[in-house]
Amino acid sequence: MSTSFAVLQLSGCAGCEVSLINAEGWFQEQRLAYMPLIISSEDVPEVDTLLVSGAVRTDEDMYRLRHAARQAQRVVAVGTCAISGGVANLGDRPEVRELFFADNERRHVPRLLPKPRPVDAAVPVSLYLPGCPPTPELFMAALFDREGFEGSKTVCIECGRKKTRDRPKDLLGSQSGEVDPEICLINQGYLCVGSSTRGGCRAPCTRAGNPCVGCRGPSDGFISRSSQEWFDAIKKVFQRMTDIPEEQIDQAVRSPQLALFVFQFADYAAVPRDVEKVL
Repeated sequence: MSTSFAVLQLSGCAGCEVSLINAEGWFQEQRLAYMPLIISSEDVPEVDTLLVSGAVRTDEDMYRLRHAARQAQRVVAVGTCAISGGVANLGDRPEVRELFFADNERRHVPRLLPKPRPVDAAVPVSLYLPGCPPTPELFMAALFDREGFEGSKTVCIECGRKKTRDRPKDLLGSQSGEVDPEICLINQGYLCVGSSTRGGCRAPCTRAGNPCVGCRGPSDGFISRSSQEWFDAIKKVFQRMTDIPEEQIDQAVRSPQLALFVFQFADYAAVPRDVEKVL
């Protein structure tokens, strides 16, 4: 007997929905009952699973989430925005809000909440799918509740690049130099945070030569730890593997290059979550 699921999109970009569509294995065994991106419907019907993407950014988001959650047996928070507020959280600055409200001619604009909130701030969550977006494989694991599914502890483990005794003295820009396809990116002088970022993505970025920027969120060891502990752990990795000055590393991990995802680490510590529920 097939089961049904719905997809509720709050304040986000629809990237998670595109990844879900790419996870085509559910087509024959799961019935998609609601997903505004591709299925028109007045409201969320009763379903087994509700996948929620996007942050709770407005009072409309809050209403739709609470109403839809009552229709589902379990709720799954999907992606960076649903788990930590996402990119929208970066706009929660006084100057941005002042600009938004400066236009007195705005009409029918949903009331902004004081701060973007994760889904579990409003309704109980059964499972978390981190990532921006989560991979199709993770969607399959969530929809079918496959026994034995276990993502790697960190991106670094999945990457598989060789560690060497090379000790770079300076950081290279993400677009600088010629990347050796076999050697660890840190040993080559690139800012890679895969050692503390949770695996399960199969490390497509680092395998292709692009440093990990933490889009999968913290590994199990950092879910309940503060952002400062995460920063300190990253610096220790570089101190152990390179001769790059500590000040340079500290400045780099707080740079715009990592800004989209670094704030997640602080949010995970602020909102205690069961590690067993995070894929």
